[in-house]
Amino acid sequence: MKKERVVIIGSGPAGLTAALYTARAQLKPVVIAGNQLGGQVAITHEIENYPGFPDGLSGPELVERMKEHAENFGAEVKFDLVESVDFSKGSPFLVKTMAEEYLADTVIVTIGADPRKLGVPGEKEYVGGGVSYCGTCDGFFFRDKDIVVVGGGDSALEEAIFLTRFASSVNIIHRRDELRAGVQLQERAFNNEKISFTWNTVVEEILGEEGTGVKSVQLKNRETGEVTEQPTDGVFIFIGHDPNNAVFGDQIALNENGYIITDQRYRTNVDGIFAAGEIQDEIWRQVATSVGQGTSAAMSAIHWLEENEKTLQELDALPEAGD
Repeated sequence: MKKERVVIIGSGPAGLTAALYTARAQLKPVVIAGNQLGGQVAITHEIENYPGFPDGLSGPELVERMKEHAENFGAEVKFDLVESVDFSKGSPFLVKTMAEEYLADTVIVTIGADPRKLGVPGEKEYVGGGVSYCGTCDGFFFRDKDIVVVGGGDSALEEAIFLTRFASSVNIIHRRDELRAGVQLQERAFNNEKISFTWNTVVEEILGEEGTGVKSVQLKNRETGEVTEQPTDGVFIFIGHDPNNAVFGDQIALNENGYIITDQRYRTNVDGIFAAGEIQDEIWRQVATSVGQGTSAAMSAIHWLEENEKTLQELDALPEAGD
């Protein structure tokens, strides 16, 4: 079992930023990266809205630079998966991965949330080639294009309205005959001349060509059973997100949607546990906001360690069970 000052669960922008700040504080953080460095941003084809990179860069390139930056100051990135945690006894906290067990004075949770998938043929194949889960991230690449948006809630309408800044047309495909979004959002969408609706319909397949990307979607009307093919340049899917909270069980407070509850200093209800990024942010979901949240969580963790240093040293001095 390894004893660490800081363990960071997750390797997206929030986690790697938290690693940078805690590493610069000479705390030698360990980042449990999961099986994919960078999380969702790692599958983003190109990022053009992150400050300081006017020519843009790919998601994998950005997270690799973040990783290298944190490692330069002493962070250690482990490609491993967290199997369980024990936050019940207070610090030090037990974090068990597939390969190791860690005792951590403090833990920063940045494990993120995953966009829900349609689970249809072609969806996975064309991510980055016309399939997207973020209008703010990818809308610019669809200037003067015809696109479809799948979903009927607030996020779907908000993103659809945003996408009209770029696209020639936005067709919202919804499985029901009425929207779940708020009334004001519905009014804005209905009054937008670029937006149209296809009701009682589901996407059965996303079609395209290798090298050129999405070309069309195969649709099925849920009432008539009629199957049609609709040409499109892009498919934006907004049917919700699932926060990656399963590993924590009931050991940490979540809101009604499953996101970790934090205060303004990114403290959770467990003293010494902090959270940042999309695991606690169900609104913005941007690289830049996650970086800021990771910074804040790291600084709060550093201050917490300073305030509790004497107690932590006393705990370290206690003999382990069986000694």
